[in-house]
This record gives sequence, C-alpha cells and structure tokens, in this order.
Amino acid sequence: MSTPALMPVYPRCGVRPVRGEGVYLISENGDRYLDFASGIAVNALGHGHPALVKAIADQAATLMHVSNLYGSPQGEHLAQRLVDATFADTVFFTNSGAEAVECAIKTARRYHFANGNSQRHDLITFNNAFHGRTLGTISATNQAKMRDGFEPLLPGFKYATFNDLAGALALIDDNTAGFLVEPIQGEGGLTVGTDEFIQGLRAACDEHGLLLVLDEVQCGYSRTGKFFAHELYGITPDIMAVAKGIGGGFPLGACLATEEAAKGMVAGTHGSTYGGNPLAMAAGEAVLDVMQADGFLDHVTAMGDRLRSSLEQMIPNHDHLFHEVRGRGLMMGLKLKSDSRRFVAHCRDNHGLLTVAAGENVVRILPPLVIDESHIAEFTQKLSDAARVYVPASDD
Repeated sequence: MSTPALMPVYPRCGVRPVRGEGVYLISENGDRYLDFASGIAVNALGHGHPALVKAIADQAATLMHVSNLYGSPQGEHLAQRLVDATFADTVFFTNSGAEAVECAIKTARRYHFANGNSQRHDLITFNNAFHGRTLGTISATNQAKMRDGFEPLLPGFKYATFNDLAGALALIDDNTAGFLVEPIQGEGGLTVGTDEFIQGLRAACDEHGLLLVLDEVQCGYSRTGKFFAHELYGITPDIMAVAKGIGGGFPLGACLATEEAAKGMVAGTHGSTYGGNPLAMAAGEAVLDVMQADGFLDHVTAMGDRLRSSLEQMIPNHDHLFHEVRGRGLMMGLKLKSDSRRFVAHCRDNHGLLTVAAGENVVRILPPLVIDESHIAEFTQKLSDAARVYVPASDD
C-alpha cells in the first residue's frame, strides 16, 4: 500500500518533535530547535507553561466534555471575561480559526437577513488573504493554490487589493454585507494594513450600514503588543474571529460580536459538538490569566521593539539576501530577495532554527510571547550564521 496511514496533505519536513521546553522543541532523536514559529502563532506561552499545563490537567480530571444541550458555567465565565476585555457583547466558541471565520461569515449574513435585507449577503475580501481551509473560507480567499480542484466554490464573495481603499469601496453595491479583512495579513506576507485603509473600511461600514468583520486569528491575542490588532488603528469591528493564541496550543477559537451584529444568531442557527467544552475553557482561562497580568503586553511590545532593532541592524551585513523587516510586535516578517521557503528549510535543517515561510518571499517570525532578550540574541545569531553560509538557488 503506497498511501500512508496519515493522509499526505502536508509537505512535512524531517523534524519530528516529541517534547517542548519553553521556547524550544526537542525532536525524537534529541535535536533541539529554537522555536520562533510557535506552531504558527499558536504557542503564545511557549511549550509546557506551568499555569496552562496545570489548568488542563486539573480540568481533565474533573470534566472534559458535555453536550451544549446543557448549561456551560465554564463557557459563560470565559465569554464574560472576553466581553469585558473587548468591544464584543457575545461570544461563540469554536475549535479552530476556520470555524471562527465560518461563524463570523454566518453572523454577518444572518444580520442582514434579520433586518429584512437577505440580498445583502456578499462579503468583500482581499487578495493574498488566508481565512482557513473549509469550503466557505477558501471561497473567501482569492488564492488558486487553496481553491484549485475544490470547485464549485461558495458564492457571495468579491475580492479587492489589500490596502487599496478606493478599490474596495468601488465594489460596494446593493448586495454587500460588509468587509472581511485581516488587519495584518500573515500567510500573505506579513503585510500591515495602513491606518487609512483599516479606518476607511470602518467608516464605509458606518456610512453604508455594512459590517466590518475582522479575522484576527493570527494577529490577535497579544501578538502585536495590543490585545487585538484593531486597537492599533483606534477602531472596533462588528464581528471578529480569533483562535491560535487563545488556547496556547489547545484547540480553541471564538467568534466575537456586538449585540447588534449578532441579532440574527438565535437558537438553532449555529452549533458545534466540541466548541466551548470545559477542557478548552480551562485552557482559555489560563492563557487569559497570563495575558491580563500587569506588564504582559508591555513585555510583548518591548520584545517586539528589540527584535525589530536586532533584525534591522543585521540586514546590512547580509544585504545580498535580506530586503526589509515587516510586521508589528512579535508578529514579524523578514522579506528576502530570494525564495523564503528554501531559506526557512536551511535555517531549520542546518541551524536548529524554526521559522515559517509566507507569501512575497517573507520569513514569518512568530516566537512565543514570553521570550526574553537572550532568546532574541540567540535567534539573531542563528539567523546571521544561516545567512552567512546560505547560497540562493540559481533561479531565485
């Protein structure tokens, strides 16, 4: 039999982690890696954080799962904490970012349906975005590499150029429900939305009775030095999808919404077998405890500034390879003059350094939010060592 038992949909590399310690991963053969990928921004507290480990273990010994047919004191408590900390009035818990975005799309459509405007079902999304791998979320993504072979896709999406406000506004018509946008595109190349663009989308929604739906699955949950990235722009969304860092490694996501935006989401309109289970809620509580502690966001901001400074000082030493630094906080990107995926593999296989490739030949740098200056120094040294001996392919 030629097909492996584990469906081969991932181009898996040779690294096989079996253990994590803080900001390091250890493979089954004992190799140690500095993890500045964090499971693609998931392991926000690193590996084996004692508060998160204890919360999960204690809850597992108490109650892991019950049906959502019953009341959820655990879910109600975490939801209230998120409501108190954000723009939102209500929360739906999911198992992943894609599910959170799906809920956000449904919430936006249902809002207009509840208002008697069922024709307003189109969301304007943006080129190079990534919203997930379900049929709904790949339909919202104008990238052939995720869509080819899965047609027919779902209707109800239009696509504009990211950071082109005029182009996005030109797509508004009588069928428009709102905008779905990442404030900072992660997989698309660590492209930061401009103030004019993000604030302009908010203003357009207010003017036309539309909903601003943010995908903060990667850029949210303290990754930028703010609890959520939209705080950098001085605006709030109507609906927001979050995941990744929210569970610190435990599968968890959430769709947050204002009371008005969620008016159509009544009993029977949505559901999830595992969403909001007690074990996930315990993980979410532990992560939030750490992130809401005094000084945590200040630490992320300081480490982000230190990391950016280190990268900008290093670039001139390897200007044959590196072009610029992108991103905010500890959601950083290093744009290369050659193939970023090949360089990421070189760093991993030869220097024990884990990063993540992104679009536009960008290396994503997504360390745990608990790193200190020693980790940044080690990262910069490993990156510099890798660049010093790296030979780009002839066709780069």
